[in-house]
Amino acid sequence: MSVDSSFGKLPDHLLIEIFIRVPVSEWAQISCVKKQWANLFRGECLWQAALATTYPLANQAKRWPGPIPRGLSKRRFAALYVSKHIFSLDGEIDEIVGHTYLFLKEQLELSTMPPSSSILHGTIIDQFIACGKSRDMAHDLASQIWLAVLDNLEENEHTFQILKRLAQEGDVFLPYPYSRSIKVQWRVFEKLFTDFRDCFDHVDYYDVLACAKTKFQPIPSIWLGY
Repeated sequence: MSVDSSFGKLPDHLLIEIFIRVPVSEWAQISCVKKQWANLFRGECLWQAALATTYPLANQAKRWPGPIPRGLSKRRFAALYVSKHIFSLDGEIDEIVGHTYLFLKEQLELSTMPPSSSILHGTIIDQFIACGKSRDMAHDLASQIWLAVLDNLEENEHTFQILKRLAQEGDVFLPYPYSRSIKVQWRVFEKLFTDFRDCFDHVDYYDVLACAKTKFQPIPSIWLGY
């Protein structure tokens, strides 16, 4: 598409109305066509329009208490998109789950030295309890979010180091619902011994395997044999 075409000369408010009706999967490509368009995707106006069009009930949602903030329209759109496409949840809880997922994923992916899993898990639990969720629901939602984030981390050296650190963290006694889910701990080892098996050196493999044996008995045969 030529940036000198009539379409390329449309004013911002019309471009926004067009762009928010294009599939989200194409937005990154559109933002690369022209500097003016890139600026629109960086600004608040486009995301306010996208939020109102795609999630019309979002404007009725009240701000919630807790350690994880709601953010501006772009962040809210991303959170609702995650809630719908990863968790398939309905109701006000949608946006909270999406924000919590984004929080955890960013902590693990972007931090060179992220907080321990017990601190991250506790923050998530506190967020849901602050929003009025029961301890059981808070624990269940936190586990779902951990599993979803682990399944969507990029397969690279940084992720391998993060997973290895999570696997080797010492067990800290914490009361329910702050105790870590067994399913989440299992998924950490499962990903290490399957998706990241080739990243191990001899010493690391047996160190992580020893940690796995202290937590799970029996362990799958596929995890054995370096």
